[in-house]
Amino acid sequence: MSKMEMTSLAEGYHALVIGASGGIGRAFCEAIADDRCCGGLDRLSRRDDGFEITDETAVAAAAAELADTRFDLILCATGALHIDGVGPEKTIRAVDAGAMSNQFTVNAIGPALVMKHFLPLIARDRRTIFACLSARVGSIGDNHIGGWMSYRASKAALNQIVRTASIEARRKLPRLSLAALHPGTVATSLSEPFAAGNRRVEAGDAADNMLSALNGIAEGETGLFLAYDGSRIEW
Repeated sequence: MSKMEMTSLAEGYHALVIGASGGIGRAFCEAIADDRCCGGLDRLSRRDDGFEITDETAVAAAAAELADTRFDLILCATGALHIDGVGPEKTIRAVDAGAMSNQFTVNAIGPALVMKHFLPLIARDRRTIFACLSARVGSIGDNHIGGWMSYRASKAALNQIVRTASIEARRKLPRLSLAALHPGTVATSLSEPFAAGNRRVEAGDAADNMLSALNGIAEGETGLFLAYDGSRIEW
């Protein structure tokens, strides 16, 4: 059972996890449900609700169904490394236009649509957090080994979307922290093909780590690229 408590949020805070059926999303849900400070938790996922993050009609409809709720915490725990059996490229010679487009659709456009339709559901009168799963490999400044061009670029695009949205959101939501989150290497199906010789953390521990990192953000501090241990990653 998780011991993580989101003490920086209001007592009885209301949370939403998007991508709740995935490895990390499910772990987020379990940790939040165990948090004595939490007063309500909503979940959305493709598997359980038919929620398709890349379909704006579906995203808008889901937001409309929750329009009477004001959320303190929204976590967009979606993303893909392998799409339609295509994994990350080892060289630019392997870049395929269709595969790259799919990466951007899932990893950047989808979360942008979520922000478009769910940011209006964030509470305005108290501290709030909205975070999207990114990846350290989306950092341009931290890229020293190359490879994985489409995935890296899609996560870099997500980071720019988060950063840009945070500037706009600050005008109406000055107590909101908007962040891109690097979860580390988590023991999920996404990282399974690259597990050999690499240390992976269990999803439950990863969720606790990321929630702790978010809990440590100062109220109103926003537009962050945050690692699971609370450290800041260069863009």
